[in-house]
Amino acid sequence: MDNRQTIDTFSFQLGMINCFVEMVACGVKPLAISPPMTPDDHNRVKTYSDRIVEGFGVNSFLEKALLSTALQSDEFTRDKWVILYYKSEAVKTAYLGLKDKQTGLMQAGRYDAAAGKQLSIEFLTLLGYSRPVIDEKLSGNHPDPFMLTDDL
Repeated sequence: MDNRQTIDTFSFQLGMINCFVEMVACGVKPLAISPPMTPDDHNRVKTYSDRIVEGFGVNSFLEKALLSTALQSDEFTRDKWVILYYKSEAVKTAYLGLKDKQTGLMQAGRYDAAAGKQLSIEFLTLLGYSRPVIDEKLSGNHPDPFMLTDDL
């Protein structure tokens, strides 16, 4: 007899969002990211995400093309949207500055491994990761972030 329960993706996404927003509200993380979602999934969670953000007194920003770094593979977020959560507008500005920096380096033909590593360090720091965790992420020996799915 299989006693496993089916995972409700909608509730799972909202649970992750609630947890990350609380971490931002409490100052544990300057910036947090929702799970990557299809545009349809985003449309389903948006109203609830907005209520969570309002309840914790933080801010959010819909990101349709997450900054590409060592945090995850591009395949992990391809065609997916994320919601960024933050308290201070300076954090959002810093994130958008990193995106502009990456674009500028790419357009100038100067986006190499060293530039990618530095950009990843800055982004992971903005997300509140400790230096040992950042170093582990940059080692290349890490998988994409774990996401519980229906098939587990």
